[in-house]
Amino acid sequence: MGYQLTPEVVRGTRDLFGAAVHQRQALIQTLTATFDQAGYDPIELPLLEHRELYLKKSGDDLIAKLYHWNQGGRDLALRPEWTASVLRAVISGLGDAPIPLRLRYAGPVFRYERPRRATYRQFTQVGIELLGAPGPLADAEALGLAVTGLRELGIHHWTLTIGHIGVIKTLLNSLGLPERITSALTWSLERIRSKGLDAVKQQWRDNDDDDLPVDLASLAHLADQDLETLLLRVLPSLGVRLDSGGREPQAIIQRLVRKLRRGDDALNLDRAWHLLSALTAAHGPAPSVMQQMRELCTEYTVATDALDELQTTLDLLKAYGVPTNQIVLDFGMGRGLHYYTGLIFEIDGADGLQLCGGGRYDDLVAALGGRAMPAVGFAYGLERIVAAVAPAEIIPNKSVLVVGDDHSLVIQAAASLRQQGYRTAIDLRQRSYAANLNDARRREMSHLALVNADGIQLRDLNEQKAQ
Repeated sequence: MGYQLTPEVVRGTRDLFGAAVHQRQALIQTLTATFDQAGYDPIELPLLEHRELYLKKSGDDLIAKLYHWNQGGRDLALRPEWTASVLRAVISGLGDAPIPLRLRYAGPVFRYERPRRATYRQFTQVGIELLGAPGPLADAEALGLAVTGLRELGIHHWTLTIGHIGVIKTLLNSLGLPERITSALTWSLERIRSKGLDAVKQQWRDNDDDDLPVDLASLAHLADQDLETLLLRVLPSLGVRLDSGGREPQAIIQRLVRKLRRGDDALNLDRAWHLLSALTAAHGPAPSVMQQMRELCTEYTVATDALDELQTTLDLLKAYGVPTNQIVLDFGMGRGLHYYTGLIFEIDGADGLQLCGGGRYDDLVAALGGRAMPAVGFAYGLERIVAAVAPAEIIPNKSVLVVGDDHSLVIQAAASLRQQGYRTAIDLRQRSYAANLNDARRREMSHLALVNADGIQLRDLNEQKAQ
């Protein structure tokens, strides 16, 4: 029995036609022109990358959504986001470029996640990366540009939500917990916000219930690095798989070592849950939340340098015309990607749909093998932007069907109309005037051009429709 082809589109993807494609192209053109005016140069990159590129700092949530496979002995993946790919390209091809380096991009990415409103498994990101610039000036440029892009598209009702991974880690570091536990707690914030603290604490306890064919306690005298190296070598020989679920073997080993050490950190871990609860409650208008966070810094005896930088960024946003009443601070936001180190942000539309997100990731360039440099960036989700913009605002409205008996005159007339800015199509089937009129209206064209030896007679179909 032969294979029967199905015409159905793959779940989570879409076919787009005509006006929908024009709309997307117009949006991309507006956004990239906005980036270009701010000095950002275009970059185009392959869809296909080495899988390990996304295992360094992306986090379990994104890794679990990778489209990946092994071919020819190489582990490959479809690009799930642009930032890591841009940095890989910068490291390999732009190492001598002057900094700060401003880059912009637009193109598809792929994530295996549940399709829902304006959320697909293939979608398009349009964004920027600003490399080599530290501090509030660069953060404010990124935030200001993200808001400017929405403004250029006619989107004025939105909420900018800002968090700060650096402040969160500074507070958690004051508890004296190992770095791996501090990082794991930091990236638990999103789950706490969505599932509640008790559920995340239970999940944390459940993760300690691994049944391993080795007594970790007997190895407690080893330093963490030596223990990790030993387990990476020994566990596979004992039949323990370290390549399941898309997670990097090193991350699995680090969690096992964290389990061994956690017994000594029980008291400080309880304090950490209390701190995380306070952080998720720090949500609202900037002035009041900043006061809450300064009080937390005093309680945990930590410096306020990162908070001071965030305040400077907020002050600079006024110069970019960002309304204060559309800004919310949220220190329970984590954004899921583990490469963020400082300011993070999301912009939601009037209906709560997230339109844009990004943040600072100062350690990622070095983690991917390049020279250390500060970096910040963001991306719009084009499908979300489309849902927030009225199609009538961007669909082309100067289009014409050119008809006539003399083929040469029709071709010449079409060329002349194109030079005048019309989107022009020629009648190729030699139909009657009535048939062409009906065809032009079905295609939502604005004009019909009748061509003869006397010239071009241009008829406005919108005026006829109004009559």
